[in-house]
Amino acid sequence: MTGEERRARIIEVLKSSEEPVSGAELAKRLGVSRQIIVQDIALLRAVNRNIISTTRGYLLYYQEIQKVNRCFLVRHTDDEIEDELCTIVDNGGKVMDVIVMHDIYGEITTGLIIKNRQDVYDFVEKLKSQKTVPLKELTGGVHLHTVEADSEAILDSIEKKLREKKYLIEEKK
Repeated sequence: MTGEERRARIIEVLKSSEEPVSGAELAKRLGVSRQIIVQDIALLRAVNRNIISTTRGYLLYYQEIQKVNRCFLVRHTDDEIEDELCTIVDNGGKVMDVIVMHDIYGEITTGLIIKNRQDVYDFVEKLKSQKTVPLKELTGGVHLHTVEADSEAILDSIEKKLREKKYLIEEKK
């Protein structure tokens, strides 16, 4: 199989999956190393494919026309991660990513795609089991989430709930 054929097959696999597909799974299916998959994904992104990398694998992403999104600037403790994410998904939002603004490295963004409580529980468990620290630790807890929802009213509701829980960082006027 040529590289071009392999990359076409990666797109087919991602199109047919509603959940992220890990690099290891793609490598196994295509009979190549995970490093080859990483290189292929980079080449596909270079030609403007909507492939995002999440903590659970790769996903081909098409934003639906009727969806809206908003970035929320938040701060909370490690113990509040689950509550913060559940607040968003329970109120109709999908957490697309986490973004931190690092003094040296600039903007660091990682795709999350957390759309329900099970995704929240899986993410929190992965943080604990892999004994890793969340990106927010690089910036004193301050970070952003891009949240997607069906309407501005839903985003307004999420904003209100985050404010009530004192997770939302208000801009100074």
